[in-house]
Amino acid sequence: MNTHQGDIKPRPFWKRPEGMTGMVFLTGLLIGGGYLLVTFLPTLIALAQNVVYLSVMLLILAALAYMVLDPRMRNLIWYMYKSVMRWITGIFVELDPIGILKNYVSDLEDKIKEMKKQISMLRGQMHKLQEIIHNNKKEIESNLELASKAKENNKRSTMILKSRKAGRLRESNMRLEDLYQRMEVMYRVLTRMHENSLILKEDIKDQVAIKDQERKAIHASHSAMKSAMSVLSGDPDRRAMFDAAMEAVADDVANKVGEMERFMDMSKSVMDSIDLQNGIFEEDGLKMLEEWEKEGASLLLGEEKESLLEQAKNDNDVLDLNEPIKEKVRTGSHKNQYDSFFD
Repeated sequence: MNTHQGDIKPRPFWKRPEGMTGMVFLTGLLIGGGYLLVTFLPTLIALAQNVVYLSVMLLILAALAYMVLDPRMRNLIWYMYKSVMRWITGIFVELDPIGILKNYVSDLEDKIKEMKKQISMLRGQMHKLQEIIHNNKKEIESNLELASKAKENNKRSTMILKSRKAGRLRESNMRLEDLYQRMEVMYRVLTRMHENSLILKEDIKDQVAIKDQERKAIHASHSAMKSAMSVLSGDPDRRAMFDAAMEAVADDVANKVGEMERFMDMSKSVMDSIDLQNGIFEEDGLKMLEEWEKEGASLLLGEEKESLLEQAKNDNDVLDLNEPIKEKVRTGSHKNQYDSFFD
């Protein structure tokens, strides 16, 4: 689904980092103002008895009332307040969306390398699990054959022993085959996430390279004063609109990277809990995987999520564990997934 600049709904001010600064500052202002009012109230009452001082105070109150009631003046003050809070917060926190995206590119490069290692480890575990399941099947056949011969020779105790052993192995294999299917889901999802992350990284790089220059040009031609005048006149502020689009890109990337990290942590938890030698694995990690499967569409996978789950459950769609991990590259016809944010 395409996102256009007109469709972008920026995060409310109070939910941004500078919003927290603004909340603290506003709280301090209200407490400090209330304290000063209580402290100097007797003095103000005494001054109000003088006509000149009373006139000055009424003018101040009228000016405050005008700023509160006039929509344009109110918007201008609100714009100035947000700008100051953003400047103060920017001293301690990275707020520039270009800078944030550059950091995400670096983080993505590390995550992609980590994901590739995780895929290799998972593939190794799946190979071992396949071997265990195969050996169990051979042993089941062997025990059933021995049980059949024992029955023919009227060796009841041997027949019962071998039959029970075959039953336990069959039960174990059912659990192991279910585990293998879960691991196949993880493998298919991780490999596709790896492919999509490579494209995501390149798309972000392109946006940073192009939009960095564009942003400098817009900020140079649309100064803070000009933006303030635009707000005052009720015209759309091109600088603010561009920054909102950039912040929407940064938020989208943050959500996708967060989803990737969450799935990687979940799959690592599952792998760490598996003891193939003793056929032991914890159910908690698998329950987390089941919950992920039942969740809505994936930000990073999109509609591919459902098809990947169906492939893992389809016995006819055999996964080739020997296939190399794909290093997906963008084709010439590829459209950057973030171009529409600036339409």
